[in-house]
Amino acid sequence: MRLAELAVGQARVKIPTLIEALDGTFTDHHAFMCRHFLDQIDHLAGLVAALDERIATLLRDRDEDLTNLDTIPGIGRTTAEIIISETGGDMAPFATAGHLASWIGVCPGVNESAGVNKSGHTRHGNANLKRVLGTAAMAAVRQKDSYYAVYYRRVAARRGRQRALVAVMHKLVIATWHVLHDKVAYRDLGADYFTRRDPQRAMRQIVRQANALGLTVRFDPIPA
Repeated sequence: MRLAELAVGQARVKIPTLIEALDGTFTDHHAFMCRHFLDQIDHLAGLVAALDERIATLLRDRDEDLTNLDTIPGIGRTTAEIIISETGGDMAPFATAGHLASWIGVCPGVNESAGVNKSGHTRHGNANLKRVLGTAAMAAVRQKDSYYAVYYRRVAARRGRQRALVAVMHKLVIATWHVLHDKVAYRDLGADYFTRRDPQRAMRQIVRQANALGLTVRFDPIPA
């Protein structure tokens, strides 16, 4: 009865069935094992809390950097803490953002034969940062109104999704370097960045799409 009463949500309508299922089958040994596993869960939860407190203490003087990193799409507080932990938060050893990207291993390797450049694999680099940056990149491209989402779709159309994701990871590293080097918050270029950078190309694309539908378009400037 006591176990069945622990049911939550929609499971509560099945309390009579739960009582019947548990009656006579939940022995003292089952109770002992449940207590054992619950004690393990409590121990691990306490350990996680202690480690979180220790991390917060060690990063107390890095609060500004953590806050600035948190403004980059896809990079949350935990990812920011890992970046600070792995790099030290000091960009002095990395002369440029490219040096940091190379150290982490999110830039393609060089594969040249007979003067022809072929696509290479990424370097090994820092496995911890590559893993969290991969997760951050997947989160960043889901923000449809961000620069990274548009950039991902453009690269994926030509190079495939996997290479596009690595390209976004590379962009995140560049943003990380500038945020930590310049001590500033991130400023998104915006989903319309490529349109503003090359409006003629954007108009040609619109014309092609309209022509494919059997239509013509004319562009007139909007009066100021």
